[in-house]
Amino acid sequence: MTRPRRTAAVPAVCLLVSLPLAGQDAAPRPPVAAVRPHAFDFHGTRLTDPYAWLKDKKSPAVVQYLDAENAYREAVTKRLQPFADALYAEMLSHVKQTDLGVPVRDNGYWYYHRTEEGKSYRVFCRRKGSMDAPEEVLLDVNALAAGHKFFSAEPAGVSDDGRLYAYLTDTSGYREYHLSVKDLGTGKLVEDKLAVVRGVAWAPDNRTLFYVTEDAAKRPYRLYRHTLGEPRGKDVLVYEETDTLFTLIIDRTRDKKYLIAMSESSDTSEQRVLAADTPAGAFRVLAPRRAGVEYAADHRDGVFHIRTNAGGAVNFKWVTCPVANTDPVAWAEFEPYRPAVYTTGVDVFRDFAVVSEREGGVPQLRVVHFDRKAGNRVPFAEPSYYAALGPNPEFAADAVLYYYTSLVTPLSVYACDAATRAVRLVKRTEIPGGFDPANYVTERIEATAPDGVKVPVSLVYRRGTPLDGTAPLLLYGYGSYGAPSDPSFRANVLPLLDRGGVFAIAHVRGSSDLGRQWYLDGKLLKKENTFTDFIACADHLVARRYTRRDRLAIEGASAGGLLIGAVLNRRPDLCKAALLGVPFLDVINTMLDDSIPLTAQEYLEWGDPRKPAEGRYMLGYSPYDNLKKAAYPAILVTTSLNDSQVPFHEPAKYVAKLRTLKTDTNPLLLRCDMHAGHGGASGRYEALRERAGDLAFLLDQIGLKP
Repeated sequence: MTRPRRTAAVPAVCLLVSLPLAGQDAAPRPPVAAVRPHAFDFHGTRLTDPYAWLKDKKSPAVVQYLDAENAYREAVTKRLQPFADALYAEMLSHVKQTDLGVPVRDNGYWYYHRTEEGKSYRVFCRRKGSMDAPEEVLLDVNALAAGHKFFSAEPAGVSDDGRLYAYLTDTSGYREYHLSVKDLGTGKLVEDKLAVVRGVAWAPDNRTLFYVTEDAAKRPYRLYRHTLGEPRGKDVLVYEETDTLFTLIIDRTRDKKYLIAMSESSDTSEQRVLAADTPAGAFRVLAPRRAGVEYAADHRDGVFHIRTNAGGAVNFKWVTCPVANTDPVAWAEFEPYRPAVYTTGVDVFRDFAVVSEREGGVPQLRVVHFDRKAGNRVPFAEPSYYAALGPNPEFAADAVLYYYTSLVTPLSVYACDAATRAVRLVKRTEIPGGFDPANYVTERIEATAPDGVKVPVSLVYRRGTPLDGTAPLLLYGYGSYGAPSDPSFRANVLPLLDRGGVFAIAHVRGSSDLGRQWYLDGKLLKKENTFTDFIACADHLVARRYTRRDRLAIEGASAGGLLIGAVLNRRPDLCKAALLGVPFLDVINTMLDDSIPLTAQEYLEWGDPRKPAEGRYMLGYSPYDNLKKAAYPAILVTTSLNDSQVPFHEPAKYVAKLRTLKTDTNPLLLRCDMHAGHGGASGRYEALRERAGDLAFLLDQIGLKP
């Protein structure tokens, strides 16, 4: 999951001149401020931001400018609409529109979701006892979404007695999730939009809810206890996280014995625990926070099982301690620490645990039995893939569900019997439209970064595609927050592959693809490695004749958009076209304004620009601040007006500034969704249309036609 990026401070008042609407041929010309541009001294450098006024999304001039950009993009790409329509039809042909998710058993019910052809959203359901029982609709998102231009809904948990159903809804895209509770017996709402929350957990008394709220900067920081039916004014503030580097999460152990309030920064954690059957009690600290020490606990039979990097375990280890003595001096290794294996999770069940880990950049799942402390890895057939534990709410489970996918294998759900190790395919996502995995080839190669480090690249292409430099290629990258960029199946790249193109993923530093150190070597004062790794991958693909420079497109989103922006400033000759999705581009202005959502928590990822060494380093790669007079490739930048993670004005300012500097005639386009948030359109059909339009732009630039 991508963590939020933010943007910058601007003058309180800015007078604007009039803005001409874009014509068919002319790019939009943003007005300049009638007063002085936003300017300030930054560690010996004078920074000037003439487009700071674009931050005000309530300004008619700002809305007019965004509308003009959208109109200009539509005019420029009008000739591509038949191509986009064809791509949309192809993509839709690969979607089983009426489908059933994998049912998951919990407390006597089977929970699942389903989709229906022609409807944009999921329907959440359950059946009691077996899947042959009558269906009970818990949440029909299509019905709730009626009349909304954007709508997002997600389950937030069922009470222990199975009678009450909590769920969250957002109608703006700004990720303001309202908590509601439905009585499944009567169908009536017990609570209707009780509060804007970021996390929910039930107590076993079936009447007490714990929820987390945000501060003005959208930092989850307060934990409340609520009694159903009582007015919110009577809710009890249980805990407030006052350190702005930390966010707060509420959860419950799988055995449901404990509630856990987790305070987390990007490199430090602290947990508070409370016996779930005493919801009015006081949470106690499991282990006090220590800078640089992370831990996460689960519970089984009076013992906390903890994943931690304490004691210098960079790749994390599994330790335990009794509930009665959680002091870190009492932590004992459950298994010896293995420095070469990155332990990403320890999920505890009644008779066994499942350890998620990565070795050599490849994910693994290992089942460990408590009665003998013996563990065995789940076997996987392909050399390059993604695998992860699925939803397994039952503590007393005797089998676990896990996900598996690769660049040629659609998302599959398997059940692994913990005792026999037998593996059974439960469901493989059906890809209609003639897809056959045998028609495609995957590879994993390595590029060499400037410092000599080998950087993996995963590729997929249709069998028979000539690898002589003539194939178009789309290279994707991310490389932040330790988020892996695993080689998973992407049906939306099939139109590229089926036209003789190649899709590639650069596993750059800043991700955790090759372990925790791989992440640490791509953050803070080592962030440049992310950019040079990506450039090395692109150059290697050209040198190995998978493509050539004028047939190469590159793409990244959010923090991956920062990657692409930084790369383009360093090597504008690197590719023919680039897509920057909801990109984090205005690093300095953003990180100097801690009133912007979650900026303070980002200091541990990017650095604190108020510190001279960190600020100068960040200025060295900030895409917005390093735009220059040069010939840039064709560029499409996307954003959404209600994006709470990367506010719309970052991409808008970037495009406005680049228009004044670029010396080429290549298209520079901005797509601003005026009704959505960071994830774009909420409905599945509209999201597919957006992707088809973006892909039509890229494929056209690298030589692929309808």
